[in-house]
Formats: sequence, structure tokens, C-alpha cells
Amino acid sequence: MGPDQTVEIMRRVLIEAMLLSAPLLVAAALVSLAVSLLQTLTSVQEQTLTAVPRLVVVFVITVAVLPWMVHRLVGFTVRLFTDFHKYLG
Repeated sequence: MGPDQTVEIMRRVLIEAMLLSAPLLVAAALVSLAVSLLQTLTSVQEQTLTAVPRLVVVFVITVAVLPWMVHRLVGFTVRLFTDFHKYLG
């Protein structure tokens, strides 16, 4: 396996990791933005107010998109192992 093939595999792995983490990161960012805006408008600076809603939303989104994430990860693994013969030799 040459360096270009290794780079190709790592590129594909990083793309999959970004796609799998994107829904959770976007949801957490949107909730953080909304809570920060609410805190700014109401002048309430409670630390638990920022953490708890973000944790709840990330948990709910994780449960909602977990079947899609598992399906995508299994498909990626199957594609990687079926195409692995071209990286050997």
C-alpha cells in the first residue's frame, strides 16, 4: 500500500467522521446560539442554563439520527472491506 492509497483511505474516513458528527454539532451550535441570545436579552448569566439544554438537545438528536448513523457507518465499513483488495499488493 502506497502513501497515496493511505491518504485516500484517511480522506474517506475523515469525510465520514464529519458527516456523522455534523447533525450533533449543528444542533449544539444552534441551541448555544439561542441560549446565548436569550441570556443576553434577559441578562441572566446562569451557567447551568447553557449546559443543560445543549445536553438534552444533543441527546435527543443522537437518539433520532442513530439509525442513520449506524446505517452509514456499516455501509462505509462494508465498502472499505470490499474495496480493500485494491490496496493490497
